[in-house]
Amino acid sequence: MTAVAAVAAAAVGAVALPASAADHHPCRAHAAVYISGVQYDSPGRDDRSNRSLNKEWVDITNSTRRAVNLDGWTLRDEDGHTYTFDHFRLGGRSTVRVHTGMGRDTRTDVFQDRRAYVWDNDSDTATLRNDHGRFVDDASWGHHRHGGDHRGHRH
Repeated sequence: MTAVAAVAAAAVGAVALPASAADHHPCRAHAAVYISGVQYDSPGRDDRSNRSLNKEWVDITNSTRRAVNLDGWTLRDEDGHTYTFDHFRLGGRSTVRVHTGMGRDTRTDVFQDRRAYVWDNDSDTATLRNDHGRFVDDASWGHHRHGGDHRGHRH
């Protein structure tokens, strides 16, 4: 019964956050760096203010004990909008939040310095690639151009 209650609670949590893509799946247990959360629909009015733009974000998590050099890694949407990490080390067991708008980069928050939204509210895919262009992880929501409803990660 406890397992059923836990699954029900997880399902309710997923429903309570319709504007977030946060998947938990088996391959995560072995992933070193992965997309741990996405807020693709900025809360409130979409007025393109910097405050609203920065409420649209993607979390990247390092599950290992050692820091990972993300210099040259990219985060991209289906339309080709790309953010490239520049001289950034993600500490062990740490998360960095990649905001859409403008701001001052810190060890926990970096900014794409854009004046328009990146992540489509209806459907999109956030794809993380390393400095060699190799696929690392992705997070999808809604109905996709590639066909079907992909709510999860391709590995």
